[in-house]
Amino acid sequence: MQEFVDFATQLARASGELIMRYFRSDIAVETKADHSPVTIADQRAEELMRELIMKQYPDHGIIGEEFGAHNAEAEYQWVLDPIDGTKSFVSGTFLFGTLIGLLREGQPVVGAIHHPVTSHLLVGDCAEARLNGELVRVRETQKLSEAVLCYTDYIDVVKYKNGIAFQQLLGKTRFNRSWGDCHGYFLVATGYADIMLDPIMNLWDIVALVPVIEGAGGKITAWNGGPPLSGDGIIASNGFLHDQVLRTLIARRSVEHAKD
Repeated sequence: MQEFVDFATQLARASGELIMRYFRSDIAVETKADHSPVTIADQRAEELMRELIMKQYPDHGIIGEEFGAHNAEAEYQWVLDPIDGTKSFVSGTFLFGTLIGLLREGQPVVGAIHHPVTSHLLVGDCAEARLNGELVRVRETQKLSEAVLCYTDYIDVVKYKNGIAFQQLLGKTRFNRSWGDCHGYFLVATGYADIMLDPIMNLWDIVALVPVIEGAGGKITAWNGGPPLSGDGIIASNGFLHDQVLRTLIARRSVEHAKD
């Protein structure tokens, strides 16, 4: 995988340089059909990465948030989210990032999380994860009462999943913060948080996260505990806490169903 890890690094650096030209500048923010924001920085960053991929690997496919699929039957598929956390980007915060994932026959094999503002590049291949070249690992927190939990948007949990169960989970942790989007997964993989949750995700939000979290020794699943690409929500953790998180979220749902 080293060849693809190196190329993901190239994509991240090139797109990051472009994105920074627009950061904290007076650019227009449009609203897409799903009511999410998009800017020229999102679009041009994806266009740049697509051009680089098609030049280097013309037989590979591409799935991007902004411009859809190319060569969808290819064995290798690059999955791109040029700015994960556009709301943070347009608000002038550094918590946004670029997600670059690679699928081989439908399975994630390489992933990168790049924070352009801080120049932090985290790349994983399911076997290991490196932050700017240095190996990183999840931390070994084993009690929810000692855990740091991150999430992107509480309202989305209430809207798409079980808000009461999530509230119970929050109450069991040491503390929680909405350090969301890709930054939360970055914190789990580098050992600064223990749990990161998102109730609603798209393919381009998920693929890059899997090799990073697994490479750092963590665990990542769909919201119901299944394979991460099988659902529309994600739970990532240091691994030690994963079953406890799932039990808390699913147990409440089971109780409510029994009452019905």
